[in-house]
Amino acid sequence: MQNYFLAVSTDLFKDAFLPNLVLATLLLGYSVNQNPAVAQSTVPGEAPLLSLPSTAPDLSEPDAWADVDPVIGETYILGVGDYLRVDVFNIPDYGGEFRVLSSGRLNIPIVGAIDVDGLSLQQATEHIEHTLEPYVQRPVVTLSLLETRPIQIAVAGEVHRPGAYRVDVEGDNNSAAEIPTLTQAIELAGGITQLADIRQIEVQRRLPRSLSTVSSSPIPRDNARNQQTQSKTVAVNLWDLLKEGDLSEDLQLQDGDRIIIPTASNLNSDEIAELATASFSPDQISVNVVGEVEAPGTIQVPPNTPLNQAILAAGGFNNRARQGTVSLVRLNLNGTASQREIDVDFSQGISEDTNPSLRPNDTVIVKRSGLARAGDTFGAVFSPLNFTLNILRLFGL
Repeated sequence: MQNYFLAVSTDLFKDAFLPNLVLATLLLGYSVNQNPAVAQSTVPGEAPLLSLPSTAPDLSEPDAWADVDPVIGETYILGVGDYLRVDVFNIPDYGGEFRVLSSGRLNIPIVGAIDVDGLSLQQATEHIEHTLEPYVQRPVVTLSLLETRPIQIAVAGEVHRPGAYRVDVEGDNNSAAEIPTLTQAIELAGGITQLADIRQIEVQRRLPRSLSTVSSSPIPRDNARNQQTQSKTVAVNLWDLLKEGDLSEDLQLQDGDRIIIPTASNLNSDEIAELATASFSPDQISVNVVGEVEAPGTIQVPPNTPLNQAILAAGGFNNRARQGTVSLVRLNLNGTASQREIDVDFSQGISEDTNPSLRPNDTVIVKRSGLARAGDTFGAVFSPLNFTLNILRLFGL
């Protein structure tokens, strides 16, 4: 009887369970072959090894680069505060959106902290792919810059307010980032002075770190900064922007850029007048109108304001003014000062001889008329006598 039940059980196993077991094994094998990303290492104690399809994404397709900014991708250097998206092709669990922490690292799931501070986007992409190799076969990573950190720049030389400036970068996930440009930085620093040589502007820019300096072990922030000592100097000629509209001269700025605007050795009057109307020149200039006007002092006027208009802005001539001629005192580029007499004619348009355009810090002197001078002289002579007569009257004499 016992042998009978054993035979029956064996037949049932063969007829019922064995075909199902074979079918389940075949289905499991098919599933693994169709989705290699779930194939795991069978070696105990090792991290799971994920395998990617042998066919890489077609980067010639427009959608493959939809989230990559070609300008930022080539030049931008990552730093603390940048907000990034990491996409690992066909393995969404390894991706996500991350901010660069104060340590200069990204905390990526499973992999852990990855140092990206001081790297370009391309370098950071290669570094992340290299870090993923123990976990993923042939990783293909797309790194997108979603939000940029504020940038710190320095402007020195011939600007009205040289110094360090912090600039916020406009843009969000739904719009392209608007990286500040060279001319915007100059405007932020108060605009150029009349002594600026915009043909020989220098932008000193630090270079990305070498990947050989990037370690998987924690690196103190100070040491990471010390590794970013290499820099390059970019020469800029903003005259090409003014005369030819060459937008390539209006560089997009990066964190740590230093802008140096030298002093011009020679500028003619036409160039000075044209430079005064540039977008990166001040909207207002200071000129002095002194002497016999209703409101003498320093006034603010638009660039290239004619002399006649400056006199009117100071209230016009008073009743003591010599209205036919004024003096114009101007500081020259070589440090000297010049003075000339100008015949005033309010019916004249802009003219270098009779109604010149004013430059920053010009001084217009309106002198007294002959009658006013005579009156002042008479008063000075007889003022002591008047004082004596007043004293005598005080004592009734």
